[in-house]
Amino acid sequence: MHLVYFGSGAFGLPALRRLDEAHEILLVVTQPDRPAGRKRRLTPTPIAEFAQMRGIPIARPESVNEPAVVEDIRGRGAEGFVVIAYAHKLGPELLGDTFAINLHASLLPKYRGAAPINWAMINGERQTGLSVITLAQTMDAGSILARRVTEIDPMETAGELHDRLAEMGPDLVLETLDRHRSGTLQPSAQDESAATRAPRLTKADGTVAFDQPAEAVRCRVHGLTPWPGCTVMLEEKPLRLLRVEDVPTEGPLPGAGAIRDDLTVACESGAVRLLSVQPPGGKSMTFPAYCNGHQVAPGAKLRPVSPEQ
Repeated sequence: MHLVYFGSGAFGLPALRRLDEAHEILLVVTQPDRPAGRKRRLTPTPIAEFAQMRGIPIARPESVNEPAVVEDIRGRGAEGFVVIAYAHKLGPELLGDTFAINLHASLLPKYRGAAPINWAMINGERQTGLSVITLAQTMDAGSILARRVTEIDPMETAGELHDRLAEMGPDLVLETLDRHRSGTLQPSAQDESAATRAPRLTKADGTVAFDQPAEAVRCRVHGLTPWPGCTVMLEEKPLRLLRVEDVPTEGPLPGAGAIRDDLTVACESGAVRLLSVQPPGGKSMTFPAYCNGHQVAPGAKLRPVSPEQ
């Protein structure tokens, strides 16, 4: 098929590579170069970098629905549009009657929005997956064309799940295009009563309270890693939690957030073992190593970062 690909984030790279091998990409539409890094240099999106390497024409409009942009894209004569992590809605004038699909990182209708992987983990879901849907004018509300389910490993982070789902994406997208060409697609409407939201995370979301069950603490830490990250205060020093595990406990627990004799951290029920932590400007390390280097003893308390901090 002759396709136009819309995307910006690295999540869509595996699918774009496979599409470039199996179909003809007439145009890649991505976001404009943005300042990045400490020197704030203009940096292309991962999708733009790949397209440049492969010699695929690129469009970087600020607004994809501007008349001139619409005219250019529709003038390419594409048989289909593929949208993955583009972050902009395609309007009806652009879509027209072109076959268009979107790959979304959740089992829709759950977790519509910008951060489906993070919120599925934060909310303690045991499963997640991918959905290929038609495009609609309501966010992530199109008809479901294909789905793929996967278990969430309790010890993986949102970043690791992101990469794993991204590698699952190409097969599902290519299968959907093949079924479209063969006329065997069977779209199914989403159950609006079951729809949930997955709003974009901010840096202010990047902390955790310990006055909840240990499993919930673990889910939040992993759901926030690597971005926006999960930072807490240990006494008066910030500490980023990278990976934890919830562990069973016996006997009475000290107050939530208190470090126990075995260096686990008490929660509202159960405790968490901090497997990997990172001090500001430092490298990741084990929590016992951090305690040894910073003279932290049992009884010290961890607490969430307040909005003012």
